[in-house]
Amino acid sequence: MGIAVWSYVFVALGGALGAMARFALNVLLQRDIAFPWGTLSANLLGCLVMGIIAQLVASATWFNEAGFIPDQYRLLFAIGFCGSFTTLSALVMELHTMLQRSEILNSFAYLMVTMVGGFAFFYLGFILTRTLRGY
Repeated sequence: MGIAVWSYVFVALGGALGAMARFALNVLLQRDIAFPWGTLSANLLGCLVMGIIAQLVASATWFNEAGFIPDQYRLLFAIGFCGSFTTLSALVMELHTMLQRSEILNSFAYLMVTMVGGFAFFYLGFILTRTLRGY
């Protein structure tokens, strides 16, 4: 198979694993329907993983020299896994449901924690990886 075909395979595999992990996390955390803990956790953890990947990618020479994670693994983890593990559509649907139930404060809190927390978790992953790698 050519490089382009393998890229699709890596994205598909990562997407399948991310979707299954998201479903498992939702089953584990979503005990009541009052607040979407499963989606919030998936989005924050996905941002943390993406921050780690972004820092590793920022030192691309390390990827190539170490042979530990070739370029296709970025497709597997960043695009495939994180892309399907995190989900904007579920966030929007859950916000809509909360607003339909007149849960204005909870819906606003959910949106803000997701957005601010997502950036914070991304940055945390980036900084932790940078620190652990000694940059």
